[in-house]
Order: sequence, then C-alpha cells, then structure tokens
Amino acid sequence: MSQSLHKLALEDGRYSPEAYRFLFEALEAVVQDLGRDSEEGVARHVSGQELLGGLKARARREFGPLAAQVWRSWGIREALDWGRIVFLLVDKQMLRRQDEDSLEDFGEEFDFDAAFVDGYELELPPEIGPA
Repeated sequence: MSQSLHKLALEDGRYSPEAYRFLFEALEAVVQDLGRDSEEGVARHVSGQELLGGLKARARREFGPLAAQVWRSWGIREALDWGRIVFLLVDKQMLRRQDEDSLEDFGEEFDFDAAFVDGYELELPPEIGPA
C-alpha cells in the first residue's frame, strides 16, 4: 500500500488502512474480471454496484465465513462504508468518478453474516480435495 494511502486512512480514522488496500485490490480484480483492464479513462470505469459485488466475492474467497468479522474489525459496518471510502479517495483525487456516480450507489442493504456465513461451502484445492 502506498504511503499516502496509509496516511490518508490514518488521518481519516474511520476505517483501517487494510480496508483501503482491500478496496484497491478488489477494484483491480473487478476491472480485470469485466475485461476493462486494457481500457483507459471512462471505458475502465466500474460502478458502485460492480465494485460492491467484487468486494463481496473477494471477501468470500479470502476470509470465508469470517469475512463479516474482518470487515467489522476494519470499521466497515455496512455497504455504505465502502462508498464513503471511495468518495474520500475521489475527494483526494486518488480515484475518479463519473457524473452519475453517487454515494447512494453503495446503499445496498445486506446482512454481512448472511452474505458470508449462510450457504458457505468450503472449497478445497484439488490436491487435497475429497477422495
């Protein structure tokens, strides 16, 4: 994580620097998953809903059923918190936005525990999978 991003997280104080790092990693993965990694400018843009989907998917993969607890330890209590981080980064010119982007794009109501715990299925690597 860049020093300026870490400093911004500490100055803002609402969210752990790890949340900012996680957001940037998820954003890059979403851009790649959507096939926009070779694009530039507006063509590379990711909506708030696309980013939220990527954040959830990455959290499921990395943290499994503990994802909700990890997010809470970072200060993330609701989906809107991710939007607050994004718009702070926009204000600091570390991310760009489109005119139609708004904080409400992150207003999705979802229960972290239900999203990460209910229906969780452990995926074993092929080399240690079921016999």
